Amino acid sequence: MSGETTTTESDTVRRILTDAGDTWAVVGLSSNEARAAYGVAAVLQRFGKRVVPVHPKAETVHGEPGYATLADIPFPVDVVDVFVNSEHAGQVADEAVAVGAKAVWFQLGVIDDAACARTREAGLDMVMDRCPAIEIPRLS
Repeated sequence: MSGETTTTESDTVRRILTDAGDTWAVVGLSSNEARAAYGVAAVLQRFGKRVVPVHPKAETVHGEPGYATLADIPFPVDVVDVFVNSEHAGQVADEAVAVGAKAVWFQLGVIDDAACARTREAGLDMVMDRCPAIEIPRLS
């Protein structure tokens, strides 16, 4: 991997965390405290992000009401943070484009190169296989 690619990825990470907006839909977030999404959402909140849970159960998590799908959210979403298996992530990325999100973030281990390409072609910022809870403290 060239330094240029790494810099571009780092620039995208920084842009999503600082410029994309503060409303983050976290797909796969439930009230299960043992799941990674629960802890990551708490970190995002500590850094001033509004976390919107998206899960079939539509549970309230961290004080925010949940929604079953991205399309059910009745307000604009800036970033869609994806905690689903890679084979389902592309559909979520397509839904993020459809609802007008500015960026898509695939969590650690979530990789779909075709979805990444489609999402970027649609004009959204996109990162894969990264964790905002790891990246956001590095910004200070």
